[in-house]
Amino acid sequence: MLVSEFNYNLPAELIAQDPLADRAASRLLRVNRHSGALHDDRFRDFPDLLRAGDLVVFNNTRVFPARLYGTRSGAKAQPVSLRNPAAHDSLKGRVEVLLTRQMSEDPNEWECLVRPGRKIGVGEQLFFGDQLFSGQDGLRAEVVARGSFGERRIRFSPTADFFGLVERFGHVPLPPYIDRVDLPGDRDRYQTVYARERGSVAAPTAGLHFTPEILARLRDRDLETAEITLHVGLGTFQPVHVDRVEDHRLHREHYEISPSAAEKINHAIGEGRRVVAVGTTTVRTLEYAVGQSGNGIVRPGSGEADIFIFPGFEFRAVGALLTNFHLPQSTLLMLVCALGRKELVMEAYRHAVEQEYRFYSYGDCMFLE
Repeated sequence: MLVSEFNYNLPAELIAQDPLADRAASRLLRVNRHSGALHDDRFRDFPDLLRAGDLVVFNNTRVFPARLYGTRSGAKAQPVSLRNPAAHDSLKGRVEVLLTRQMSEDPNEWECLVRPGRKIGVGEQLFFGDQLFSGQDGLRAEVVARGSFGERRIRFSPTADFFGLVERFGHVPLPPYIDRVDLPGDRDRYQTVYARERGSVAAPTAGLHFTPEILARLRDRDLETAEITLHVGLGTFQPVHVDRVEDHRLHREHYEISPSAAEKINHAIGEGRRVVAVGTTTVRTLEYAVGQSGNGIVRPGSGEADIFIFPGFEFRAVGALLTNFHLPQSTLLMLVCALGRKELVMEAYRHAVEQEYRFYSYGDCMFLE
């Protein structure tokens, strides 16, 4: 299967650059997987589109300000604020680091992407913070290894409050197709209202449409809900660099499933009730967990998921999916095509373009039912 089969044309003006003021005001494209029918709707009506007995599963990961701007060893020592990325661009020896995966319980060692990638070698010292060379109120890291796709492993010098400093100096890791610097409002809007577990470098964007009121309506309808955790990293947004879909490999991402969530999911599957996944990250977590058990059930616990879902995959847990619109030739679009049939999903994307839906992270959504 060729990666090029998952391409589509998208006018640049349909890429959402900013979120709507009202999360629930997004448009929703209903796609019936069985009849092939398409219906234009509003996300505000999502609770009414669900069936009695449905189990709605959310990914409760929390995005942290994982993009750090700093300088490299050898740069001219000068006290400078790096809260403004535009100002950072004028600095000699500047460096941009996107923390993508914590390597252990110790927060000091991370897998990351760096810019400029070619110039930053093993042994390089990196400095982050308002007073980069004063030794105070900042972070220092050393590049300790490099990966096969240009990523680096860096080790921060021990500090009493690592995540406190990251929250202070870091920037919201908006995706590159949002053509602006992050703004104060992004710290709230590039985050689901039910986010709890810190660890993601990209938002599980299907969840961005939910509001406390929408969640209350789910409860009012006696619809069962559960939460799992998958920390979004390179496995979710890594571009595909091969021609054949089957040749692509995903990075691992950390997931956790609590005993109570596993019990709810297993009961729903056992009783033939529909499991509705909010977002592709939820799909991958559930299908990976079922596949690991070997007996068709979800076991509680944590681990590293690297499942790659594309057409031909046999779903054993998920029966419906709420998802945003994804980039052409991306693994996320391939997953959606696996659940909804490639021809139907690509037809739905063409319809969304014709009807001028808003695309990608801050855009509208699709309900594959």
